[in-house]
Amino acid sequence: MNNKRRGAAAAGSVMAVLVLAAGCGSGGTASGRSGNAVQPVGDSKAIGNGYGSGYGSGGSGADPAAGAAGSGYGGVEPSTSVRAGQLAVRDIANVGNVVTDSAGLTLYRFDKDTAKPPTSNCSGDCATAWPPVPAADASAAQGIDASQLGEVTRADGSKQLTLGGWPVYRYAKDTQAGEAKGEGVGGTWHALAADGKKAVDQKGAQKPETPATGAMGSGMGSGMGYGMGDMNARAGTELSVATDAKLGKILVDGQGRTLYRFNKDSAWPMKFGCLDACLDTWKPAAPVDKTKVSGIAAGLVGSVKRPDGSQQLTIDCWPVYLFTGDTQPGQTNGHNKQGLWFAVDDAGKKVPADR
Repeated sequence: MNNKRRGAAAAGSVMAVLVLAAGCGSGGTASGRSGNAVQPVGDSKAIGNGYGSGYGSGGSGADPAAGAAGSGYGGVEPSTSVRAGQLAVRDIANVGNVVTDSAGLTLYRFDKDTAKPPTSNCSGDCATAWPPVPAADASAAQGIDASQLGEVTRADGSKQLTLGGWPVYRYAKDTQAGEAKGEGVGGTWHALAADGKKAVDQKGAQKPETPATGAMGSGMGSGMGYGMGDMNARAGTELSVATDAKLGKILVDGQGRTLYRFNKDSAWPMKFGCLDACLDTWKPAAPVDKTKVSGIAAGLVGSVKRPDGSQQLTIDCWPVYLFTGDTQPGQTNGHNKQGLWFAVDDAGKKVPADR
């Protein structure tokens, strides 16, 4: 009798996994960003949490000074009660002119919030990673229009500072003045400019260099290996396939940046191996509109909710990332990084390490 019960329980577990697997990569809705949304299994903790576990870019990954491995807070507990004081504008490399609090900590906005009317959609675990900035006693220094400051009442009744209508947050992993580790996290968090817009947008993305002169379709030059046909295919798309001279057909985002997957992530069960300091180097790719996908089956394209509440693009159920070491479209500097990070091909599989 006990054997029958155990057998039935095992069969039920297998069926649950099969049902979950069928939901990821099964196609979902034909358009929009809601299809194939995958919820992580279990507690979504990282599979590996020690330093030297494949994070970073050859020395610029996990920072021992940031506190215990996996804590994400540099030994400093995040607080929602620390007041902003006098706001200032500070130039931060690769981000632009950002708004900081009186301690020099970068202030952020969340794409899933709204400015008109001001609404915060970050609570619970999200608000632990991204502490809301209290509205009390906030003031503007030169370079910030005081009329842009306001407040919004959160679900718990507290008053949160707004700038240009956008609710304002700190990032728990920014522990020193001038840091902006939260810029681009999940594709939805951005440092604030003085008018409440995204600082990085105002800085302006550097335009790709003009393709090297040569035969039509010979690539972008400098060994990038993207043909003109790939460039045309990417026009107006958010996800497409490019041909790299060495790696073959690989997936790129709407800006032509290579997408990667991480061996320490897990598709089944869905768990994240890239957390905390890892995210300083490997940025989660934002979900895409399936109607704007080219060269890959829409059924392979999905999204997953990360521990901070943001959504990340998945390919064949694997979370995919952008590498900060790729500074121009067409670069593949992240491929086979530390033997753990790999470009993704047009079938949704990782490109072999020996290419």
